[in-house]
Amino acid sequence: MDPATAGAAELSRLLEPLRAEPAATGILCDVDGTLAPIADKPGAATVPERARELLRELARRYALVGCVSGRRAEEARRMVGLDELVYAGNHGFERLDPGDSEVRPDAAVQARADRARAFVEGLDQGRLAGAGLRLEDKGVIQALHWRGSADESVARRQAQEVAKLAQQVGLVARWGRKVLELRPVAGIDKGSASLALLRDRGVDHALFGGDDVTDLDAFRALRRMQDSDRLRTAVRVGVASEEAPPDLVTESDIVVDGTEGFLVVLEELAR
Repeated sequence: MDPATAGAAELSRLLEPLRAEPAATGILCDVDGTLAPIADKPGAATVPERARELLRELARRYALVGCVSGRRAEEARRMVGLDELVYAGNHGFERLDPGDSEVRPDAAVQARADRARAFVEGLDQGRLAGAGLRLEDKGVIQALHWRGSADESVARRQAQEVAKLAQQVGLVARWGRKVLELRPVAGIDKGSASLALLRDRGVDHALFGGDDVTDLDAFRALRRMQDSDRLRTAVRVGVASEEAPPDLVTESDIVVDGTEGFLVVLEELAR
C-alpha cells in the first residue's frame, strides 16, 4: 500500500466513530493555517469557498461545529462567513454562539480587560516599528506580529524583550507563528475553550484540527477528556507547514498536508 493510500485509510478509520454518530459528535478547528492559508497580513487571509460549503453541511448533521481561533470571535465569524457555527475567539477569551449578536467575554477577565492594552501603550512605539513589529489590538489580548518584516530575526529579538517586560508586570506571554500575544490572565486558552464547548453539548466524540502551538492546548484537552472517559473518541488532526511546532506530530493522531489536507478531512466527515 502506498503512503497516500495508507494515510487515507488511517483517516477513514479515525473518523468512522464520528461519522457513525454525528448527533453525538463535536467538530472544532482553528481558522488561520487550518481553514485559511496563512497570509502576510491577517486581514488578507481568506477561507476557501469549498471549506465554507463543507462546514455548512457539517453544521446540519453534527451536534457541534465550531471554530476556536486566535482572532476575535466577530472577526472569525466574518471571515468564515457562517452564522451556524460556534466561534470561540481570542483563544477562548470570548464566544459567539449561533444567533448571538454580541460577543460574550469570559467572566474571569472583565476586571483585567485593559491590562495588556495599557502595557503596550506604555512601550516605545517607534522602537517597535523600527524593529519590524506590527501591533494588533485584539481587545483583551494585544498581539505583536513580525511576518514579512525586513529582518524577522531582529523583530523576534525585540518581541522577546517585550515578553520579558510583560511577564514582569503579570501578563501572560504566548508565542505563535511569528506572533507574540500578551494576555491578561492565565488558564484561558484553546484547550479550556474546547473543553467548555464540548461539555456544553455533551458529545461523546470530538475532533480538533490545528496547525500552531496554541492549538496544542486543544489537542491536550481532548486527550485529557478521553483519558477521563468524558469522550469515547478524540481525534487530533495536525495541519503540517514549514512553521509547524515540533510537538505537532507527536501530539496529533494524524497529520495532513496544509489547508488542502484539512479540506480532505472535512470532506471525509461529510461523506
